[in-house]
Amino acid sequence: MKAILLAGGKGTRLRPLTIHTPKPVVPIFDRAFLHYQIDLLKQVPEIDEVILSLNYQPRRIEEIFGEGAGTGVRLRYVVEPAPLGTGGAIRYAAQGISDTLVVFNGDVMTSVDVNAVVNLHRERKAKATIVLTPVDNPSAYGLVETESDGSVRRFLEKPSSPEDITCDTINAGIYVLEPSTFDRIPKDVSYSIERSYFPSLTERKETFVAYIEKGYWIDIGTPEKYIQVHHDMFDGRFSGGIFATADRSKPIISPEARVEDGVTFYGPSFIDAGAHVKVGAKIGPYTVLGRGVLVEEAADLSHTIIWPNTRISQNAVVHGPIIGRSCHVGRNAVVKGQAVLGDKSMLTDYTTT
Repeated sequence: MKAILLAGGKGTRLRPLTIHTPKPVVPIFDRAFLHYQIDLLKQVPEIDEVILSLNYQPRRIEEIFGEGAGTGVRLRYVVEPAPLGTGGAIRYAAQGISDTLVVFNGDVMTSVDVNAVVNLHRERKAKATIVLTPVDNPSAYGLVETESDGSVRRFLEKPSSPEDITCDTINAGIYVLEPSTFDRIPKDVSYSIERSYFPSLTERKETFVAYIEKGYWIDIGTPEKYIQVHHDMFDGRFSGGIFATADRSKPIISPEARVEDGVTFYGPSFIDAGAHVKVGAKIGPYTVLGRGVLVEEAADLSHTIIWPNTRISQNAVVHGPIIGRSCHVGRNAVVKGQAVLGDKSMLTDYTTT
């Protein structure tokens, strides 16, 4: 069995963070996002290869993951010659494969039991299985209706009125597919799995079933959701990576970080390897300091995510933003609210936002 991770998106909703960092490898605490998806796929012993379908900055992703030695699985990279859409990308990556495929969209963080999804697919002898998740606000999404036996009935556009809401389940971006059905996907053109391939299954009355996932699920593709996934992990709503074993009741500080005397911590917070926090600094709740971040004397941080190698200068106040790699926040600067600073941004001394 093989798996495909659709990791070719440009991550436009996360700009400017994704100008130099492809969305699939944005850091979630101390790990690139794709690590969490690979961890899920490792639940299925039959998966002997994970294929990364790439398009945007593929070399950057290959630099991080290599051949997969650090992941525990064998990785293979397939680079689309041009953006092919979700369906086109799957067909392109699946060339020569006849085994059942597990497919993940490249922006989904979830606790789904992949083995259970695969087992359902096999029990029903399905051509395709889609994971659906219920949402609190169905009016904000396209919806997927199912029959009483779990078969997919139809896909609905985002409702235009409350009367159009017939269910609360949406596409979770996780599929089990049989490559024998890919002949309907045209070669080398952009083609949507959601708008074309899946409707073709229902039109042809092929066995197309839904697995309803009621556990944790989030699309990390916006700054708001990117912040939320960190808060959810801090609060124990999702366990993964370091939070599979860490004690959330106290700050999590890498043994390779340097913290001087007189630093005040308010949990939950996370300090990665190589970070340096100087005397008198205050690290407030829901703060993430990436690898190599420097926080100088008397800086005040809270509810902020700071990517690697950024410097926060003396007496700066940073409450709420996401700050990219290799930035510099000057002395006595004040940055509040959910601002997003791209890589190498510089705020001069005494700047107020």
